[in-house]
Amino acid sequence: MNARRGLAVLLVALVLLGTALLAWQLEPYEETVDRGPSPEARANPYLAAQRFLEQRHINVRAADTWTELPVAADTRQTLLLFDERSAMTPQQADALLAWAEHGGHLVFVAEQLWNEHLGRSGDLLLDRLHIHQYRTADLPPANTQAPNSPLPVPMARPSPKRERGPQLTRLYLENEDSPAYMSFDPAYHLEDPEDHAQYWANSANATHMLQLQHGQGLVTIVTDAELWKNNAIDRYDNAWLLWYLTQDSTVTLVARARHDNLLTLLVRYFPLALTTLAVLLVLALWRAAMREGPLQTLPASGRRQLTEHLRAAADFLLRQNGQQVLLRHLQRDVLRRARQRHPGFEALGVTEQWQILARLTRQPTRTISLALRPPSPQRLSKAEFTRQVAHLQTIRNAL
Repeated sequence: MNARRGLAVLLVALVLLGTALLAWQLEPYEETVDRGPSPEARANPYLAAQRFLEQRHINVRAADTWTELPVAADTRQTLLLFDERSAMTPQQADALLAWAEHGGHLVFVAEQLWNEHLGRSGDLLLDRLHIHQYRTADLPPANTQAPNSPLPVPMARPSPKRERGPQLTRLYLENEDSPAYMSFDPAYHLEDPEDHAQYWANSANATHMLQLQHGQGLVTIVTDAELWKNNAIDRYDNAWLLWYLTQDSTVTLVARARHDNLLTLLVRYFPLALTTLAVLLVLALWRAAMREGPLQTLPASGRRQLTEHLRAAADFLLRQNGQQVLLRHLQRDVLRRARQRHPGFEALGVTEQWQILARLTRQPTRTISLALRPPSPQRLSKAEFTRQVAHLQTIRNAL
């Protein structure tokens, strides 16, 4: 007993020693698991831009529609109109420009290309400001852009080394040795045929930002706002340009004026119910669809005649009992009527019975004998069966 206990203690000690050695060799480490963007970031593509401006003490308000214009206040108001404007009415476009004319700063994205044949682009804001947008590929090869008009800068901007390239947009500032670089889409070009713009920013082949005075306010037009989305705002000087356009102002950001319709919400939240409804609809259409095959006549809805019932009953008896049973029923019926007409008929012989039936029915004796002879065990033809039934019915009716 003591030996077993000592062996158990030794095994436990070895296990504890092995565990201690293993734990001593382990090294702690940190692992970062990237779960992707948060639901808030997926729902708002400009969330990083909003957070960036808030970190620089700029009050940012997100709006769902451009119809709720910021109210005039002591501080300058900036409206960032980054959502599409295909549903904008002329009255709404006039209201936006009137708001900018009274001291607001309107920043919007050019949406439509200039149509030379129609003399307009279809973008209400661009047409009212007489600004044209073209594809860079459609510009003539000899097109050269004038140097950027330097913008005044109220404070020093850090100038770290940046990647430079012909596709980047350059913005020159006063009192700065090097320009700021932004990643506007180089596929589009803004043109100011009436020279209303006071400041602009160019890439090697196109102009991507125009800023013009509009009454007491400002209007800034850009070819796209992709550089300020969550995945691009940290590149080059994209974030700095957004801060520069909105500094010392209260910002209203309109980035998603469209609301999901009922069908989109149903597909998003009730896919199983829609699938079930679609299957039921397909089955209903299949049930109601025309099918190939012979047409079947519908039975009459009225009451059947007595003759139809009698014929159906006779057909049933013929199928179930055969011809012999039906012939015997008729023969017994004839003999029963003969007994009623001639008392003592059943006591007579067969020949005398046939003679009495011939006298009562005025039928030949041969016809009587053929009708009342025992039925053949073999199946009769339709014609012979019909002829024998007719003879029996004639004799019975005569009685």
